[in-house]
Amino acid sequence: MRHSILHPLISLKKLMSDSGELRRQLGRSLLAYSLILILLLTGCTQSQTATVPDPTPSLKPVTLDNSKIVIGQTVYVPAYSAIYMWEQRRTMDLTTTLSIRNTDLQLPIIVAAVTYYDGNGKPVRQYLEQPVELNPLASTNFVVNQEDRTGGTGASFVVEWVATQKVSMPVIEAIMINTSGNQGLSFVSEGRVIKSR
Repeated sequence: MRHSILHPLISLKKLMSDSGELRRQLGRSLLAYSLILILLLTGCTQSQTATVPDPTPSLKPVTLDNSKIVIGQTVYVPAYSAIYMWEQRRTMDLTTTLSIRNTDLQLPIIVAAVTYYDGNGKPVRQYLEQPVELNPLASTNFVVNQEDRTGGTGASFVVEWVATQKVSMPVIEAIMINTSGNQGLSFVSEGRVIKSR
């Protein structure tokens, strides 16, 4: 009978001495796994930011010779730096990207002007200091940051482009997005030709 009482006490004493070693091993394993996780997350973040190409490649400035222009358009692109949500007093700010894409396989186009207007039709910003050449199948972007509320809910871009030879019509559109919080919203607005040359 005495042996049966002592046996559980001896086992409990051994378990208590082993639990200290078990805690140390568990602590070391947890530390090692935490370090590996931090290194993996840091490595992923660095490689993602390092591989992102410049969204707007450098464009070659050109001088326009109106006597050589064969084709051209002025394109109106609706844009929204904010949209109403739930009621008129509440808006959601958006990041707006104006995308201009040369669809011609062989010839460049010249982007003569890109102007950003607010909802009252007043110019807010001129994006180009002088005309630039957009190579065949190349694209360029102009961004209005999400914090920039100068355009309001009725903002727009006016893009003027020309070419010295007959070319395919470019694709000009605005992409609006907001992914903050637990909801995301994105949509595209196509450009409309308001004047042709």
